[in-house]
Amino acid sequence: MVFDFITPYPDFDIEMLNGYARSKGIKLIMHHETSASATNYERWADEAFRLMNRYGYDAVKTGYVGDMVPRGEHHYSQWTINHYYRIAEKAHRYKIMVNSHESVRPGGESRTYPNWISAEAARGTEHEAFKGNNPDHQTILPFTRWIGGSMDYTPGIFQTRLDYYFPGDQRFVKTTLAKQLALYVVMYMPLQMAADLPENYKRHIDAFRFIKDVAADWDDTRILSAEPGDYIITARKAKGTEDWFVGGITDENKREYTVDFSFLDKGRKYEVTVYEDGKDADYVNNPQSYNIYKKTVTSKSKIKINMARSGGFAISAKPVE
Repeated sequence: MVFDFITPYPDFDIEMLNGYARSKGIKLIMHHETSASATNYERWADEAFRLMNRYGYDAVKTGYVGDMVPRGEHHYSQWTINHYYRIAEKAHRYKIMVNSHESVRPGGESRTYPNWISAEAARGTEHEAFKGNNPDHQTILPFTRWIGGSMDYTPGIFQTRLDYYFPGDQRFVKTTLAKQLALYVVMYMPLQMAADLPENYKRHIDAFRFIKDVAADWDDTRILSAEPGDYIITARKAKGTEDWFVGGITDENKREYTVDFSFLDKGRKYEVTVYEDGKDADYVNNPQSYNIYKKTVTSKSKIKINMARSGGFAISAKPVE
């Protein structure tokens, strides 16, 4: 017995907060942190989902931090994987979407269960500062854990150095700001996340425009160029539109890349907005240096872009009618 999933803390008014969110056109997602006691969660799941139905919450983020209960099981054991599936099936009966955290790597679950939208199943952005993920980490994941479906990675970190908050703390996220924008395209995440603080986005509101514009799901995907562990350049067509987005990231090495727009419709003009590393950008010394410009292109156009160390670029392309 860890949590009962139906009793909020005294300062958390379930009905009021959800009503306020809806008045702003926003939905809240319930968080069910099980503390890895999967048996306890199954004991309470029906009541927890009924509570969510009663107050209008239709999405849940599950969590499994700690050693798994039943004792001796692991997060990837057969019993625990079956548990994830049992929870997804039960949530589906209550018409609740599931974002499964600390669970197994994607294996097609989002195709089997239409309410299983995503899973946190790799060392995400939080580990880049706290555990020291290397700059090549995101160039590998699309070819390994991402092959089996969507994943919740929490990109969008604009303030990368922890000493900004805690003077003297030497930890930092090993990325440039432009690379963080590129992750929204490179990584398939139909449940998107803007993971930084609002005040950090306000300081870079021109760059935040890309996060506002980028799609959450896609009709088409093209891998323009890639070398696992070194770099990857991805183009995706936004679902239900004619808009395209391009994202490119590199490892700890600087890299030059020429974007070939031949994937665009022939005979059409597009206005592109390019978000690229600044000339003096560097993931250690100057991660927040970036440059934004607009340009009109066609399927015959090419644009040369320089990526800083652990840098990247993001492009939105919208048809000009």
